[in-house]
Amino acid sequence: MTTFMTAAPAAGDPAAAPAEVRMPAHRRPGHTIVALRGALDTAAAPALREHLLGVLRSSGRLLILDMGEVSSCDESGLAVLVGVQHRAAALGITVRLSAAGRQLTELLHHTGLDRVFVVQTAPRAQAAPAA
Repeated sequence: MTTFMTAAPAAGDPAAAPAEVRMPAHRRPGHTIVALRGALDTAAAPALREHLLGVLRSSGRLLILDMGEVSSCDESGLAVLVGVQHRAAALGITVRLSAAGRQLTELLHHTGLDRVFVVQTAPRAQAAPAA
């Protein structure tokens, strides 16, 4: 498993905590699965981009991004996903998002990117916050 720690929060910002995104890659014949965990945000975007572009170099014809443990995604994380999808398409690789939660699914819908990505949403029990 590969773990990327992003830059520490600015001094004097006690509410901020270091962001962490974990991205293990599992290669199978013909496809690769990358499980993303944590917040896909501005702090995590550079490491996320580099890791996913590296995975593309040795991926099969299908790259599945397992989003089941992604806590949130902002415009920076979304930009990385779009950039990786464009690079993958140029290489003849299909990118699918698996187990996308409600926040990411709504973000993709509002931006029209749900027509670009093949998205499998998370089961209702995982998508809804715990009571």
